[in-house]
Amino acid sequence: MAIRIGSIGLGGISSGVHIPGIQASPDLVLTALCDIDRERLLSRAKEYGIPEDHCFTDYRDLIACPDVDAIDISTPNDVHMEIAIAAAKAGKPYGIEKPMTMDTSEALKLQAVTQDAGVASMIYFSYRYKAAARFMRSLVRSGVIGRVHHVSMQYYQAWGLAIKNASLVWRFDKKVAASGALGDLGCHGLDLVSFVTGESYQAVAAHLDTIVHERKLPGSDTLGTVDVDDFSNILAKMTGGISATFQISRFAYGRGNYQRMEIYGEKGALVYHLDREPGKDELEIATDETGGIYTPMEIPQEMQVSQMQCFADLLQGKGDGLNATVDDGVTSEKLLDGILQASAEGRWITL
Repeated sequence: MAIRIGSIGLGGISSGVHIPGIQASPDLVLTALCDIDRERLLSRAKEYGIPEDHCFTDYRDLIACPDVDAIDISTPNDVHMEIAIAAAKAGKPYGIEKPMTMDTSEALKLQAVTQDAGVASMIYFSYRYKAAARFMRSLVRSGVIGRVHHVSMQYYQAWGLAIKNASLVWRFDKKVAASGALGDLGCHGLDLVSFVTGESYQAVAAHLDTIVHERKLPGSDTLGTVDVDDFSNILAKMTGGISATFQISRFAYGRGNYQRMEIYGEKGALVYHLDREPGKDELEIATDETGGIYTPMEIPQEMQVSQMQCFADLLQGKGDGLNATVDDGVTSEKLLDGILQASAEGRWITL
């Protein structure tokens, strides 16, 4: 019998990734929706065929719904912890958007409740499921480029540029988002490097700053203050002797959702691009066998997996074990807090 999913938070990531993934899975069925915007809630309910009595503006009511087995959470960051804790205390497993919580303190609270409740958890680090990421992971583990010395990771978008006229949405508000480009994009890049290399972070140094300090409030000409980072530059020491650098920005002209990862080992190198052409991922390799020339590699797309199918597999006690759980969420929050501290204090922070 299909696992009945209740989705909380019906913004862009929900309609673009989560719910289509739920609908595509033979093991999941969407049975309830929750959003604080009732007009949007009812519009989505009509689109997805959810009856009005299974539509809620209070997440507690959705969690209590007897026709919901597991919870999908894609709200703004400031309510992640309270919703996930409520789900766990109700004995219902949950999947939750990144960053998992607002800080390490919240992450540890959620971890403790989740462990005490004995429920499954999944953090949506969505790039773990891309074929390119999994292929790179397998190549690194195969030893084809030898021991890894350096990793360079870029994650660029352009929507923060002043010429884009983005309003002061919640992602620019520290009380709701906790951080800016760091938590929005950077946590993906940081997780992806660790996922591909199999190594963890030991110490960080960073420079974070804000470029546009005021933006118009949504639907208004009144200006509000931006109090999160627009870009993040990070240096990291990792296990295995890896030295890593990260450039994260929402101010990169011409970039839609661009990623570039360069991995340099003792016997070769890998270079990964996402969205150099819209939606396309690419991989190059350089080794002695290629004459040291960077040569395109075909990415085996059969390695691509569905994030929401992986959630279904987790709930059924199967899958490949590569999902991020609440424990990974705690690790991520410690890393993000360390980066924020490193930038604020202008020094290396040991994790």
